[in-house]
Amino acid sequence: MTKKTLWAIAGVMVLALGLVKVTAAQHNGALLTSEEAERLAALPLKCLEQEYPNKLSQTLGSAAELAGPRELHPAFCGCFDWHSAVHGHWMLVRLLKLFPGMPSAPLIREKLVASITPEKIAIEADYFRRPLEKSWERTYGWAWLLKLSEELHTWDDPLGRQLEKNLEPLTRLITSLYFNFLPRLVYPVRVGEHPNTAFGLSFALDYARTCGHDSLESLILQRSRDFYATDSGCPLTWEPGGTDFFSPCFEEASLMLRVLPREEFRKWLSAFLPALSSPGFRLEAARVSDRSDGKLVHLDGFNFSRARVLLEIASLLPEYGHLKNTALEHIRYSLPVITDGSYEGEHWLATFALLALMKV
Repeated sequence: MTKKTLWAIAGVMVLALGLVKVTAAQHNGALLTSEEAERLAALPLKCLEQEYPNKLSQTLGSAAELAGPRELHPAFCGCFDWHSAVHGHWMLVRLLKLFPGMPSAPLIREKLVASITPEKIAIEADYFRRPLEKSWERTYGWAWLLKLSEELHTWDDPLGRQLEKNLEPLTRLITSLYFNFLPRLVYPVRVGEHPNTAFGLSFALDYARTCGHDSLESLILQRSRDFYATDSGCPLTWEPGGTDFFSPCFEEASLMLRVLPREEFRKWLSAFLPALSSPGFRLEAARVSDRSDGKLVHLDGFNFSRARVLLEIASLLPEYGHLKNTALEHIRYSLPVITDGSYEGEHWLATFALLALMKV
């Protein structure tokens, strides 16, 4: 092992130790320092109003539909693409709830008030009604919009109530899209990027349960069983794909952890990912060769996603506690570099890092 490598490992260990300072805020068993929260919050604050570069992913019906990001998506126009802007807003709300006195709190509140207005949300909803955009942001962006709505719903603050009300027309519309789409989906989408069905159902299920949307919950529970209940032997050796930011195997496990009663999930998991039960089980973190490449940097997100699910499993099933070590290795590999100055990763990776850190 070279001296350079030893210094790198030492640096990461120092950072990891910083995550468990006694000054940390606790939320659902997670530990996150105020300093780390401020560092993460800086990323969406930097990009929420950065209109360009921007990936619109439009299907144009005519030249009349050509417009700039801010005109098309006045609430969620920054952070390179629509879904990244949405989950940037989610992350800022979550951090405010954890650290209401953080130095950037006044600025965060100001940004949220400016973004989530009735007028801007009405324009966002109109975009989803375009005849050629029925599959737009399906289901990744849909899931993140519902996650934002859920976060506002559980925020004990007058601003949370107002923003939830402002967002509600779009929340209601996105919910209706699930009812239209899921009955028609014959096979789940098992990929490591945006259309992954398991991820899209996981966040929607969280929203349905938190907000008391019983019919949406019932639909998701049934379709999840239809898609995944008999699955077994997921091929972990095929992962990751070169541009994955999700693990198809672990995203499915994360969904079924929510869907199945604990004992049923334990049995399902032993058939689906049998290797995980071994105390010696290990997975290497995905290696990123070029963080200035918008697709290759996806693998940092993959590390955070995989870590999040490993920690979920370890928390639910004590006999899988050994998975925590592998999860932390994945976090330690990618966490120090998400603010390396490259917009390709900066505009979204902080959100994925926070999802993982919340489970530590």
